[in-house]
Amino acid sequence: MTYDDVVQVTRDSETFITSVQNVVPHVPRSSRRPPLHFDPPEHDAYRAIIDPVLRRSAVRNHEQAFRRSARELVANLLASEDPDYCRDFAMPYVADCFAAFLGVPSELAVRVREIGVRYSFAIQDMDDAVIGEASAELYEIAEQIYRDRISTSADPATDLAAGLHLAALDPNNHITELSAIATIRQMIVAGMGAPQAVLGSCIVHLAQHPGLQEHLRTHPEELPAAIEEFLRLYAPYRVFARTATRDVQLSGREIAAGEPIALIFPSANRDETVFEHPDEFILKRPANRHLAFGRGAHRCPAASMGRTELLIALEALLSATASFRLAGDVEMMNWLEYGPRSVPLHLESGQKAGDIISL
Repeated sequence: MTYDDVVQVTRDSETFITSVQNVVPHVPRSSRRPPLHFDPPEHDAYRAIIDPVLRRSAVRNHEQAFRRSARELVANLLASEDPDYCRDFAMPYVADCFAAFLGVPSELAVRVREIGVRYSFAIQDMDDAVIGEASAELYEIAEQIYRDRISTSADPATDLAAGLHLAALDPNNHITELSAIATIRQMIVAGMGAPQAVLGSCIVHLAQHPGLQEHLRTHPEELPAAIEEFLRLYAPYRVFARTATRDVQLSGREIAAGEPIALIFPSANRDETVFEHPDEFILKRPANRHLAFGRGAHRCPAASMGRTELLIALEALLSATASFRLAGDVEMMNWLEYGPRSVPLHLESGQKAGDIISL
């Protein structure tokens, strides 16, 4: 799928909808979970609540917690006799970050991530019993988070659950308590899988390219540009889909009404008509308009948070090490996210793990 194809589909919410089938392969569901399974204008009511609590200025309030987690986990990684970046850093780190954002204990976020991984593997295996069991657990946790947060009288302008609760109280709003809980169910899974996958991909790339690793270690001001190129090369989702509402042409191919279309973001991000030398890492790539966060109505609302997580995580590891390299085979995820699930490393300590540069 070309870059222009993906942009066209994601920006035309009337012709290409997400409410029928939003991933490939199709996963049967008993109910829709907003915002991913909703189309505009119904979808817009949820984004009006989600987007403000994830804007850049709101994420900035959590940076201290993100940095504290990164420092502690890098120190643990360096002290480990058998370090695995995904197991020992990426997974607990994204859980800590999302816990800070939601205002819940890190242990609960870790549990959510573990259930989410089990849920994804059950879908790959078409294990309906485990799919149902894991989904029910996630809904129970989402309801617990919802009720715990609203009991604290959190600010609806900065707290996701409180904002959804306020909307559910409005009789003129189609958002209900049940759909508010379903929104949290969707967010708690999506909010951790993607950053963990990208973090793993970044570290594998850097471990295999010591020159780039050292360059970024000595030029940390170039980390933001590097992150954009990592996102282009290693977009974590390749399974999202839309369904055509009418017969339509896409790059000369006839798409019938009701036909699902897979959005291959990694393919679009390596379209040679848009990106010169698309399979190469180019640190200062001009006009890097990658699609890792999507486009249109369903563009990822957590883009700012994701970039912040990546920046702090890479900054932490680079500043605390003299070098690192792969110490074994990389094991990959298959579905829903695409990225490493195991990255064994050999690390050489540099600065003290607590002496992390602040960009």
